Amino acid sequence: MERIIVPFEGPGAGTGPLAWGQQQVWAAMTEIDSSMSMGGAVAVTDGRTVEDIAGELRFFMSRYAAMRTLLRFSGDGAVTQEVFRSGEAVLEVVDTAGDEDAAAVAEALAAEWRERKFDYAEEWPLRMGAVRHDGAVTHVVVLICHIAADLGGIAVMLRELAERDPVTGEPAGPYEAPQPLDLVRRQREPDLVRQTASAMRYWESHLRTIPASLFRGPVQRGEPTYCRMRWQSRAMHLASGAVSARLGADPAWVLLAAFAAGLERVLPGGGPFVAIGIISNRFRAALRDVVSPVTQDGLCVFDVAGVSAAEAVARARAASMSASKYAFYDPEARAELTERISLERGEHLDLTCLYNDRRTARPADGGSAPAGPDEVRSALAETRVVSEEPLPSLGVKLMVTVEDVPDVVRMIVDVDTRYLSLPDLRELLRRMESFVVEELAAEA
Repeated sequence: MERIIVPFEGPGAGTGPLAWGQQQVWAAMTEIDSSMSMGGAVAVTDGRTVEDIAGELRFFMSRYAAMRTLLRFSGDGAVTQEVFRSGEAVLEVVDTAGDEDAAAVAEALAAEWRERKFDYAEEWPLRMGAVRHDGAVTHVVVLICHIAADLGGIAVMLRELAERDPVTGEPAGPYEAPQPLDLVRRQREPDLVRQTASAMRYWESHLRTIPASLFRGPVQRGEPTYCRMRWQSRAMHLASGAVSARLGADPAWVLLAAFAAGLERVLPGGGPFVAIGIISNRFRAALRDVVSPVTQDGLCVFDVAGVSAAEAVARARAASMSASKYAFYDPEARAELTERISLERGEHLDLTCLYNDRRTARPADGGSAPAGPDEVRSALAETRVVSEEPLPSLGVKLMVTVEDVPDVVRMIVDVDTRYLSLPDLRELLRRMESFVVEELAAEA
């Protein structure tokens, strides 16, 4: 393996605490003991050379202060960040030849990097490599530590990389979004202090009245304690598009209502649906182009018991918008609030049902006519469990992630089977599909 040194230089050097989104990511990383790295191996088909890839690495390191940041740890457990003005990054180059499978080599490198935690105090949070076959670059491998960016930030990086001047490689314009230390300073200003206070009033109004937990248990069962299931439904995709068009509703609200209705039937507890929604916060204009984590937890609460399917969607819409509005706050304030109310109620508040809709392209069929009932029903035969595998650990009881893929609703569901058995999970998914395909359609 060849290691090419790539010098870089950029503005924004300094030290400071973690911004709000970074704090939430760091808490998740430490809880599961993972860097939660994002990225992978991508085929190179445009003739780019190792020198071109090195230029891309230099562009990322110079333009985004998050990539030039190391963490600092004090004896009392406090975590701060140090942004460097200049330094050196390393591009790792792997050569293959003959019958060796360059794609397999690239995937293996990505897998090895994904499994190996970053050294947060010594290693830049961006790993980049190139795979050559008989001298030509076939793949680029990129892994980014989650403390430096979220999926929205990576999208910004890729967009601005593509917008560079094709001759000089210079960016299309100056970087005007806040860098991480800018966010820290901004979050200390009076209006954002008031934003935290407003968000905590919203959270407190629900934390005092919601069920302490949606789940009963724990119950030991003859199945893996922690499990990940991948499930997909084209019928649900087609039906949600048709329903969205009829109701004038975002498909995200339809799926959220389906999740609430499914849980209400599988785990009847006589209380409202309560879930932590993963909110990107990039709908806020000031955060749209930030390369740093800005995702935070939103509290989503609404009741679907005894209401029509269309009313459930309307309630999901209102709850989703409130969750998003109040998902930008100081995480320490939320932790203190949750602990205080738990003590006052005399019971632990279990907020370990998570919902994360990652889709960005909301129209179900790119603007084409909605699917008809016959097309939806015929697609039901394609619904399937894609995979099912045990997990070594899990910090929540249930997490549903809707993946951003075309033409189907594809979900990754992580579950603690002591609280929701695998048969109950399959029933939950079936009822979610039925809610969209049958109940909403019946009200048309």
